[in-house]
Amino acid sequence: MTSEAVRSGYDAVAAQAKWQRFWKEDGTFTPLDDGSKERRYVLDMFPYPSGDLHMGHAEAFVMGDVVARYWRLRGYDVMHPIGWDSFGLPAENAAIARDAHPADWTYANIDTQATSFARYGLSFDWSRRLHTSDTEYYRWTQWLFLRFYERGLAYRKDSYVNWCPNDQTVLANEQVVQGLCERCHAVVTKRKLTQWYFKITDYAQRLLDDMEQIEGHWPDRVLAMQRNWIGRSEGAYVDFRIEGRDEPVRVFTTRPDTLYGATFFVVAPEAPLAAEIVTDAQRAAFEEYLEATKRATEIERQSSERPKTGVFLGVHAINPVNGELLPVYAADYVLAEYGTGAVMAVPAHDQRDLDFAKAFDLPVRVVVQTDQPDPAETFVATPGDGAYVNSPVLDGLTNKADGVAKITAMLAEQGAGEAAVTFRLRDWLLSRQRFWGCPIPIIHCATCGEVPVPDDQLPVELPDLRGAALAPKGTSPLASATDWVNTTCPTCGGPAQRDTDTMDTFVDSSWYYFRYCSPGYTDGPFDPAEVAKWMPVAQYVGGVEHAILHLLYSRFFTKVLQDLGLVNFSEPFSALMNQGQVINQGKAMSKSLGNGVDLGKQIDEFGVDAIRTTVVFAGPPEDDIDWADMSPGSTLKFLQRAHRLATEVTSEVGVDAATGDRGLRRATHKGIAEVTETIEGQRFNVSVARLMEMVNATRKAIDTGAGPADPAVREAVEAIAVMLSTIAPYVAEEMWELLGHAPSVANATWPVADPTLLVAEQVTCVVQVQGKVRAKLDVSPSATEAELEALALADPGVQRALDGRAVRQVIVRAPKLVSIVPA
Repeated sequence: MTSEAVRSGYDAVAAQAKWQRFWKEDGTFTPLDDGSKERRYVLDMFPYPSGDLHMGHAEAFVMGDVVARYWRLRGYDVMHPIGWDSFGLPAENAAIARDAHPADWTYANIDTQATSFARYGLSFDWSRRLHTSDTEYYRWTQWLFLRFYERGLAYRKDSYVNWCPNDQTVLANEQVVQGLCERCHAVVTKRKLTQWYFKITDYAQRLLDDMEQIEGHWPDRVLAMQRNWIGRSEGAYVDFRIEGRDEPVRVFTTRPDTLYGATFFVVAPEAPLAAEIVTDAQRAAFEEYLEATKRATEIERQSSERPKTGVFLGVHAINPVNGELLPVYAADYVLAEYGTGAVMAVPAHDQRDLDFAKAFDLPVRVVVQTDQPDPAETFVATPGDGAYVNSPVLDGLTNKADGVAKITAMLAEQGAGEAAVTFRLRDWLLSRQRFWGCPIPIIHCATCGEVPVPDDQLPVELPDLRGAALAPKGTSPLASATDWVNTTCPTCGGPAQRDTDTMDTFVDSSWYYFRYCSPGYTDGPFDPAEVAKWMPVAQYVGGVEHAILHLLYSRFFTKVLQDLGLVNFSEPFSALMNQGQVINQGKAMSKSLGNGVDLGKQIDEFGVDAIRTTVVFAGPPEDDIDWADMSPGSTLKFLQRAHRLATEVTSEVGVDAATGDRGLRRATHKGIAEVTETIEGQRFNVSVARLMEMVNATRKAIDTGAGPADPAVREAVEAIAVMLSTIAPYVAEEMWELLGHAPSVANATWPVADPTLLVAEQVTCVVQVQGKVRAKLDVSPSATEAELEALALADPGVQRALDGRAVRQVIVRAPKLVSIVPA
């Protein structure tokens, strides 16, 4: 600690050690959980143990701590737990590099982070600590998987999946960002594998409908991202007959009213339908094209700039509304996982279809007449609404809704389609070909098929693999543990094999917040009675980057648990706060850029409270912070000034503040009201600004006003200490103790503003003569119109402006305006 940090009688290092020890021994932040107070559950998204805490943690965790400490001071019984999301790929990679077990690296990092969290002054209830890689935790992850399996919500199928060639594992759609692995940024490719899925699509509509419960309490952008990801579309299913195929092919379209404009039909190359219907004459060309498609990323395939490619499959589809034969192509701009992997192409009104039609010299037929030029000539599609043309059943109509309804009814009558709703959301792919994760509790038996591991045999524990045995080989490392893989079928007793994939770590984090309510419970994943007392989470805090991963999955899990009868609510988090990132010199911190800032060194130099306060003061929680623009040294000086106030108060504890200096009391209560309002509104940066104003006002009162013995000074400093404790707990504890109170300030009561002290004693009344300001009068807020008129007319400045003229009219808007009109 520098001399700067121990100046003015405040030793930050000593205070940190002293109060960490007290909080731990006292159990200060362990909730009473006895029903004597209303419960509030505050939760930060739990960390991954990748190393020591960094500047991002400094911002992420202080915001939730402000809320937890504030609610505690407001009289709530607050639960604010901590744990670790401790399965995951980084630990496995570290184990390979160190020829060790992933647990060694994982739990060493957890211990390091736990020490740093305690140092950072976070008001955690350490008694509820959990780690998702503990067998007593993942036993219940497996138990939940089996309940999903029993309900048909966990299933296994062959399909093309996202494959990260670097990490040698599959990725869920949500883990592919712009065609890249969201973890290592390698280009994602496709591979056909048999994988496990959760049927989240069964809950798509509920995930949308239940957003009403959290609207206004979650950031709008998170809800918008989830709505877009779920992607509800209304339209129709249309059945197309294919030459040589008995069963029709069903496609979904949001514009069935444009069916008369369809001039060709497109199938995704990797969709099973393409390989099924291609003619022998075209098969070689198709297979060559399929291999080329596999080498392209989804970003490349979806790019509007990329030239359209494809291959004719040698067959035609029959348009159900007019019997026209439409050539069928395989083209990579259509993806197998969306819809049925087949689309009707209406090039006049869809730009991608038009680009393909241009490349393959296919007809373009306008069926919706707009005021735009003919797409066949401009090669610019016209997707808007207009009058229907070239559509015998619809010609003359101009309303899209009428056109959609009429053509849909016709399709239904002919048995060639029906109204439909589809979703962009795909089922959650949860299989991972890695070791350090939760084993999937399924046994594969040649006789019995898929057999769930009986509940009384859970957990299925990981074998002891380490070092080179964990290296990626394209299949799960567990497959090489033959003694572990080979087992007995629980149903028939015959030889069988364990499933060798592990679960996506997002499965672990989709239910951990329930476990905190009863971390030692042994009869299930959580005690339903405890969950009913504490949940839903009152305030959840975490980054917006989790909008369509963790947050969506958690909402899905909660709805399934509600259907299982384990919980009585459908949304896990009543309110959500996003925090921004800490950057440096305008860029994200990274080793390669050399712009990293070491949190530990910053704390060593300035102290925990200065760092916490600097982070909070930097801006609203959701904004990014550029550390290059921050000044923790200046923040430390503010905290030292606040601490000094407590050393100078000379009045006794309990003195009647009402007898103190009224001016300071008015400033104090104004500050109390504004800090309360801004913390409630999660404008914590403004709260710090108001506390700074209160410190300055109190300093002035001590030095040039009422003096340190005045009861109003004690009232002000006590209010500052209590409110500052939400942000800078160490200095606040020191101040509270100096003021003669028993620890802890966390057990104090939040100050309440006296309404009578918030009413202004005087207001400024502007006096105008012929529209020009001639005087400003300090008057009582309750002054009458007559009193204001008399005061205005008697003012010397007004008299000079009138210059002896008579007054024709006086307009009074009490108490702030008097307007005089001379004759």
